[in-house]
Amino acid sequence: MSELAEILFRLEPLNALPAERLHDLVVACRREQLPRNEEVLAGRNLGRESVYLLKGELRLDFADGSIEVIVGGTGAALHPLGKRGPAVRSAKAITNVELASFDDSLLDAVLTWEQLSGGGENDEAAHAPEATGWFTESTFVRVQTLARGLFPALPPNAIDALLARAKRFRVAQGQAVVREGEAAEYYYVIETGRCRITRRVGGTDLLLAELAGGDAFGEDALIDGSPCSATATMITEGVLLRISRADFVQLLKEPLLQRISRPAAELAVKRGGIWVDVRFPAEYAFDKIPGAINLPLNEIRDASRSLDPGKVYVLYCQSGKRSSAAAFLLSQRGYKAFVLDGGLRSQGPPGARG
Repeated sequence: MSELAEILFRLEPLNALPAERLHDLVVACRREQLPRNEEVLAGRNLGRESVYLLKGELRLDFADGSIEVIVGGTGAALHPLGKRGPAVRSAKAITNVELASFDDSLLDAVLTWEQLSGGGENDEAAHAPEATGWFTESTFVRVQTLARGLFPALPPNAIDALLARAKRFRVAQGQAVVREGEAAEYYYVIETGRCRITRRVGGTDLLLAELAGGDAFGEDALIDGSPCSATATMITEGVLLRISRADFVQLLKEPLLQRISRPAAELAVKRGGIWVDVRFPAEYAFDKIPGAINLPLNEIRDASRSLDPGKVYVLYCQSGKRSSAAAFLLSQRGYKAFVLDGGLRSQGPPGARG
């Protein structure tokens, strides 16, 4: 592991990532050295980037009037500036300082893919020989009969429509199924084979995840209407199930992904609903909605077995990206799950989050 990777391994929530992912993330890290008395936050948007103090001392002045001095590589400096506690009004260098920063959208993508790919169920369907496959050339296996089925919460007529409209096709080893930056047209389910999800950063392909039979990709861009945020390349030859954008929205997104405003969410919780923070425990510990339980995205599949199907769950994360993926997974399993619209980032300073 490189020197920088070793430093990143101590930071929250980066320390939840495996060593190989941290090594890949090094290329996305921006390092800066600033002199004493410099205003560190000048020209920065902490709502869009995560900034860490690696070396030196900073004086933080918060919106509530409080002051804190942090030392690089220790205590509060292990967390990104302004991501927990009161909003930071200014950050002045007491000594020469070294900073590390990451684009939040990239960091969120890495955390999302790592949690999704790291918490799969250990069932027979997930480990069945590739030659068996989930579907046959002449007829699709009913989705709700699969032990690791994708859409068991869908009504029968929606499943029938989905199977009638889905296209099954073979892919070659090394084939790029989707490319970063291109318009998102399809949602893909891997029947057999394995693929690699990467994102281009600083001229290098950053590995986000490796997916196998039973996994799916492409929902992020289809959910929010953005271009593809990553490239999916086949590691082996395989067979994929392809669902068009229109069918995804009609048959999957609309029935399964439900967003809720903060006032409506608070009312639902007052009536017995449950706040669910899907971030890593270190993020949850310092910046959570009071009363929320912590179910990290990578644990959602297994944890869903212990949830009460009669309860309403309101899921949130920093931006809404991870909570959308988590709500999608819970909804597939028959739970009534809502996504806090906009995530914590749109709710104002932590102290205003009731």
